[in-house]
Amino acid sequence: MVHAYLFSGPRGTGKTTAARILAKALNCESPREGDACDVCASCRAITRGASLDVIELDAASNNGVDDIREITAGAWHGTPGRWKVYIVDEVHQLSRSASAALLKTLEEPPAHVVFVLATTDPHKVLPTIRSRTQHLEFRLLAGDTLSELLRDVRERAELVVDDAVLDAAVRQGRGSARDALSALDQMVATGDLGDAQPRFDGLFDALSRGDASMALAALATLVRDGWDPEQLTEGFVADVRQVFLLLVAPEVADAVDTDRARLAAWGEQLGLARTVRILETLGRALREMKSAMERLVTLEVALVRVVHPDLDNSLEALEERVSALERAERVVGSPVVAPRAPRAPIGVRPPTAEATAPPTPPTTSPSPSTPSPTPPTPPTPPVPQELVDLDEVRQRFEQRVVPRTARSAQLLLRGARVHAVDGQRLTLAVANEELRQHADVILPGLRGALEHEFKVSFVVEVIVDPSVGSPASPVGSGRPPRTPAAPVSVSADADDDLGDSADPGVVVESVAEHLIAEVFPGSQEL
Repeated sequence: MVHAYLFSGPRGTGKTTAARILAKALNCESPREGDACDVCASCRAITRGASLDVIELDAASNNGVDDIREITAGAWHGTPGRWKVYIVDEVHQLSRSASAALLKTLEEPPAHVVFVLATTDPHKVLPTIRSRTQHLEFRLLAGDTLSELLRDVRERAELVVDDAVLDAAVRQGRGSARDALSALDQMVATGDLGDAQPRFDGLFDALSRGDASMALAALATLVRDGWDPEQLTEGFVADVRQVFLLLVAPEVADAVDTDRARLAAWGEQLGLARTVRILETLGRALREMKSAMERLVTLEVALVRVVHPDLDNSLEALEERVSALERAERVVGSPVVAPRAPRAPIGVRPPTAEATAPPTPPTTSPSPSTPSPTPPTPPTPPVPQELVDLDEVRQRFEQRVVPRTARSAQLLLRGARVHAVDGQRLTLAVANEELRQHADVILPGLRGALEHEFKVSFVVEVIVDPSVGSPASPVGSGRPPRTPAAPVSVSADADDDLGDSADPGVVVESVAEHLIAEVFPGSQEL
């Protein structure tokens, strides 16, 4: 026989009730297959709370060492029943000296005494006490189990309530049997289901439509009904959590019956990305409400941010905006891009309108027997084989093309060099094979920057040339010094395209150096 038990779990999961049932079973005069009969004198006395065999102590208000010493001293006295059961609730709130006094009795308990310790925070109980008890964990009830419990209560108590009331009590209980029963008792007493929990269908509809005005109007209606902003936020987050679970793991969701179907329908309209962002945004709003002077304003701003992702700079908002663009592209289809007018190659002056206009043929009256001649197709401008000198291309590449690329691309291109230009083929040289392999990732952006500068669609080829060199190194490192890259000088029209650019003096010759320079800009290897 175990002389000490530790019941742990969230509030309202039946820890103290289970302790009383255990006390009944231990002292029942005629047990039935190990269960109490509930009809003998001992069972009736325990039910009324008048049994001398069961002593309950609330450690939250009686946590001193004197309280525990009084309990342990009385444990050696006799008892009318077979077992004397001590139920200590919230045992984690005992002081250190009181816990030490209880530990001494648990080490050498009287033969007729059983201790049942209940707590919501088992990690706060002394490890020495936990090691001398049999630990049983209580968990929150699933929605189906809690709904079945309330239906059983309705039948036994002959309550005249419909399923909607039971569903509302289950939702408000959130897995706690005690909270669900309290909510049911309140709804039966008041006869008003609206007092149990606000309905958030108006907010869900507004967020799914992306209508900020509609969302604030729905919130104002709930506030006028008397709901506190913080209470509204907590309730709405609870509903959105169920929507999130129904989208990701339906078997984990606690919603039941009609409420489950309603929340699942809202989940289909909102989508997973927006649902996650609602949880993130309202969670931050709950934290901000603790110190906010006007909590309603905090909630209103949070709802507007949910409706307008461009007002939110979080990663979740960015992901939602990208997802919306992808959905719009799938619906509309790829836009038809007008053919781009031919641009003049490097070093070639663009032709004027007069030069490019085809010659006007002489106007003659066609003979009835002679067919009209087909107008000639204007010839395509030939691509010049020789462009301007290589030094000019290199200078414009370093000063104007590289700054137009992404930060990660700049770190690699600072250590590259234009090797040759042959018509529309540009050959780029890097120091080693590793950089050549990783250069393929940045080629699309590089080609766009080249076309923007030179007005030519280049075919870029990357080769390995060890003579490209390496960045400047400390003395004794074995690396030859390299002249720093020329300062960046771009026109005003290119400023908008640059964004954050890398340090112009940073040159890398390996992926490792690229990653170090990306994480620690401006650092130097010693």
